Amino acid sequence: MARPLAGIRVLEIAAYVSGPYAGSLLAALGAEVVKIEPPQGDAFRIGRGTESPFFAQYNAGKKSVVVDLKAAEGMEVARAMVPRFDVLIENMRPGKLAALGLDPDACRALNPSLIYTSISGFGSGGPWADRPAYDSIGQALGGFYTIMNDAGKVRLTGTCIADLVTAIGSTLAILAALVGRGQKQGAGMHIETSMFEAMSLLTIDAMTQALHANIDPVRETRHPQAQNFCLRTATGDYLVVHLSSSQKFWRGLMEAIGRPELADDARFSTYQLRAEPERFAEIKAIVEEAVARMPRDECERRLAKADVPFAPALTMREIADHPQMRWLGILGGNAAKHRLVDPPWRLNGERPRRTPHVPEIGENTCDVFAEFIDPKRFAKLTEQGIIGIAQNEK
Repeated sequence: MARPLAGIRVLEIAAYVSGPYAGSLLAALGAEVVKIEPPQGDAFRIGRGTESPFFAQYNAGKKSVVVDLKAAEGMEVARAMVPRFDVLIENMRPGKLAALGLDPDACRALNPSLIYTSISGFGSGGPWADRPAYDSIGQALGGFYTIMNDAGKVRLTGTCIADLVTAIGSTLAILAALVGRGQKQGAGMHIETSMFEAMSLLTIDAMTQALHANIDPVRETRHPQAQNFCLRTATGDYLVVHLSSSQKFWRGLMEAIGRPELADDARFSTYQLRAEPERFAEIKAIVEEAVARMPRDECERRLAKADVPFAPALTMREIADHPQMRWLGILGGNAAKHRLVDPPWRLNGERPRRTPHVPEIGENTCDVFAEFIDPKRFAKLTEQGIIGIAQNEK
């Protein structure tokens, strides 16, 4: 398929998830992404090279070059790369690349059209700017742990929410900058974001509650407003129902649980009444009791017949095998023995598939650097360990 970012080149100086996942999304849209790895390799290779499932998931389809950025000549090589790229993505601590001569101003002086993307934990300034950060820190400071748990109880979540939403937010900004650059005849841009800021993309509803009602929302704060339920069936499975303000879905739920008379009960007859916390607690108890007596299959049949919005609470392996997932085809081909998750979009009816090849460390060093390093200097830099090539090219 024709990919919208074909011809766009992205230089990635990033590790772990936030920067690499942004690069991965751009690669799926057709960009050529060149990843600079240190001599020891990306942190997610963890001694397993292309066999690491996490390295494969976030880096399949990219090119890998090895440059020792701690060496002065390595920085010269990196600076020589900058004019050849449209986008640079980095997720080092603020100021680290600046100390090495690869700050936004220096890079855009070399390439005025460059879209330089800085991803950090907390931003480039302020009292927390110099602190180290990983995903869990972003989730904690961003309020996700409090709104996902009951009051006074904080537990970690099961995936890297802050890293992923930061990558998605960064990708959105990069795409906007590419469009803007096209309209402004090549003007570059410095994009800055952080995990702390990006978490607002996921907590905007809870923040609205906090600012409007002067409360600190927790896990159940939104339930009366959303009219949603997590219900255990007689067979021990869980189903989730979400009614929102729809009168039709309210009536459908009461029909499905065998309590149609409650649809017009004076206590619950309007959404405004049902959204009152005390009334919602009554409804919740009634619905939970009814569903607890039904096997999952019967409950699903009744809810579907009544056209009530519901879904089973699936595990990851159940999702992978779900018929709707198979129809959508989001799980793509194998990459170094690992399944890849393709982007959640179709473009003109076709999903952009991620390239399943996972690069060996330094696999593309020779090809990429042949553009601007003569063979004699290349050999010297390789001998000095400033740049590295894949084992099979030595």
